[in-house]
Amino acid sequence: QVQLVESGGGLVQAGGSLRLSCVVSGPISTIVAMGWYRQAPGDQRELVATINSGGNIDYADSVKGRFTISRDNAKNTVNLQMNSLKPEDTAVYYCNAYLSADYRTWDNYWGQGTQVTVSS
Repeated sequence: QVQLVESGGGLVQAGGSLRLSCVVSGPISTIVAMGWYRQAPGDQRELVATINSGGNIDYADSVKGRFTISRDNAKNTVNLQMNSLKPEDTAVYYCNAYLSADYRTWDNYWGQGTQVTVSS
């Protein structure tokens, strides 16, 4: 079965940096897009950044200029470099992949989430 495993969350002071990584494993034919979403307590899950197989990238306005998403297609990995972190970046961050295991059906998959806490 397809699995997404995240790593790299933690506690950091405002202005600091963290790097999140996510590895996708299992029966995969092709990954169309990978990305990161986040959810703070009491809020809905929101897009942080996505990158598709062609390298096209989309960022939430709130993270533009501070976060950088990258993808290693050979390793089925997506990373999120987060710089100049702010307390409002505090949330559980989820890795997402839109992929097919058989070139016939396409589904969204989610990681278990990793906590990012930014102290002021």
